[in-house]
Amino acid sequence: MRIGQLAELTDTTPRRLRFYEEQGLIRVDRAANGYRDYDERLVEQVSHIRGLLEAGLSTRLIKQILPCLDDPRDIHFADATPDIIATLEGHRDKLAQRIELLTRNHAAVADYVGALKQCALGVER
Repeated sequence: MRIGQLAELTDTTPRRLRFYEEQGLIRVDRAANGYRDYDERLVEQVSHIRGLLEAGLSTRLIKQILPCLDDPRDIHFADATPDIIATLEGHRDKLAQRIELLTRNHAAVADYVGALKQCALGVER
């Protein structure tokens, strides 16, 4: 697929996709005419990258984590210093807090929608 198609499917920009390629986060084949040819599997990978960036991880750390998303046995320990481990633990803990908050928010929205539906149907609570 072309860069515009991948950008649309992942709700990102072509510029950001080229940046991910420059950082080694995604691998892109080239067609005979030199155009980038994006594999459909990149849709999910770009979603993972965006989520990890939003969680505050650097592209250097994301590059190390990405292989683990497909196969947890494919872990690279080259840069596993105590500082990196502590950083990752901090990010892991922040992610757990965000998941907990999102879960509570999801439940609250679901309850509210349920109440609205009951109200719309004239059902008293």
